[in-house]
Amino acid sequence: MAAHDPVPVEDIDYEALPPNFTAWENMLAGGFAGVAEHSVMYPVDMLKTRLQVLKPAEGGLYTGMHQAFWKIRRIEGFRSMWKGVSSVIVGAGPAHALYFLTYEAVKHAMGGNNSGHHPLAGAVSGACATIASDALMNPFDVIKQRMQVHGSMYRSIRQCTKSVYKNEGLRAFYISYPTTISMTVPFTALQFSAYGSISQYLNPSRDYNPTTHMVAGGLAGGLAAALTTPLDVIKTLLQTRGTAKDNELRHAKGMFDAAAIIKRQHGYGGFFRGLQPRILTTVPSTAICWSSYELAKNYFIRHNDKL
Repeated sequence: MAAHDPVPVEDIDYEALPPNFTAWENMLAGGFAGVAEHSVMYPVDMLKTRLQVLKPAEGGLYTGMHQAFWKIRRIEGFRSMWKGVSSVIVGAGPAHALYFLTYEAVKHAMGGNNSGHHPLAGAVSGACATIASDALMNPFDVIKQRMQVHGSMYRSIRQCTKSVYKNEGLRAFYISYPTTISMTVPFTALQFSAYGSISQYLNPSRDYNPTTHMVAGGLAGGLAAALTTPLDVIKTLLQTRGTAKDNELRHAKGMFDAAAIIKRQHGYGGFFRGLQPRILTTVPSTAICWSSYELAKNYFIRHNDKL
């Protein structure tokens, strides 16, 4: 079909990118999805971080998500639940742009855009996408969590970045990267393969369907989040170790050392701290992410078809 010929709406396969869908448009769609996902659910993500910190500063101990919400709101004010959101907004756009660009490129290379169901292509492309995007996002995630913890002295990205670099060096921004990859690669592989399978079941015609994208994205994200929570707890320990008062926590050397500390101090239950807010954050955020991405992709497809 010629590039200038209009494509009837019912003939568009929204799960596969058309030839005239540029990398720039794909990155814009992914960036839009990333900012939307992280911004909307940020307060719940902040509660997750507070609940996962093993030995917080005085006044920062919580018994559960509901109690944490009301305590923070009463003592620190509702605005405090958005501390660090600027780091997410700055980092999430470029990181998610790279994420979806890599995802679509690898999926296309593996034949995932061909007719039929291709769960392996979805899983591999998702894993490659997260390795690339996390390398960019990890420092912003460290800054975000340093600003989220109870008693944080940081008021801006610039202040936090300068302080962490001065006191702990460049390594502090990437000490959690191996753990992040160990968590997000299986998380993303699970999420993308589940998203593809659920979408195929709910929408076998592969038409643009906002409800399908939202439901499939939410269910896939919730499943992946629950299964990878232990690694998320380890990641939080490593990313907030510079704020810890406990000497053992402050000198955690890496993923296995952090895991041993969690087991020693809190038993196996410690690996599931923050499980509820993690799932409550991930289900709607991945639903928002996928529906936003598909919405932006749909817009560009329709726009290009009019050219």
